Amino acid sequence: MSFFSRNREELAELGIDPSRLPPGQYHTKRFPVLHAGSVPDVDLDTWDFWIGGLVSAPVRWTWQEVAAMPTSTVTADIHCVTKWTKFDTGWTGIPTRDIWEMIDPLPGARFVMVHAYHGFTANLPIEDFLADTSLFAHTFDGEPLELEHGYPLRLVVPHLYFWKSVKWVRGFTLMAEDQPGFWERNGYHMYGDPFAEQRYWGD
Repeated sequence: MSFFSRNREELAELGIDPSRLPPGQYHTKRFPVLHAGSVPDVDLDTWDFWIGGLVSAPVRWTWQEVAAMPTSTVTADIHCVTKWTKFDTGWTGIPTRDIWEMIDPLPGARFVMVHAYHGFTANLPIEDFLADTSLFAHTFDGEPLELEHGYPLRLVVPHLYFWKSVKWVRGFTLMAEDQPGFWERNGYHMYGDPFAEQRYWGD
């Protein structure tokens, strides 16, 4: 029996529906740390969050302004492209829909490019960016985000592979046409549905 089959059987024995686990994934209780390059130096006194592209007026908020925004909490399974899945993670932050209500998108805005420290980016269709479970999180399981997990703010889009949940977010750009971000230019799928195993180019 393969490791993946045994992992699914263990879930069933624990009373957890194995169908929650996308194909090719295994369940873990850990929260592995994965990123390219170094962890950024974060200074909240100079940190800002900006929105540009197809919006009537660009937006720039300080950390104090972002931290004061009303929050929601989402409990969701998360799926990493490296094949681990963690169930029932808890995230607290500003829903993307609330952010959307604070700006004036121009007609034709259909995608976003999310920007992070060190020039990392990832693309998303508007529908996924604005899903009910999508938010800009500053808290994980009741505690402030650790730096290695995206402090002070990360995007969380749990229904897609977790590289789309960009760590160390600094803002996003509204776009008319889909464009590849850093990960998508370097071999990752443009969309990233874990249940369709859309990990890499050609999947």
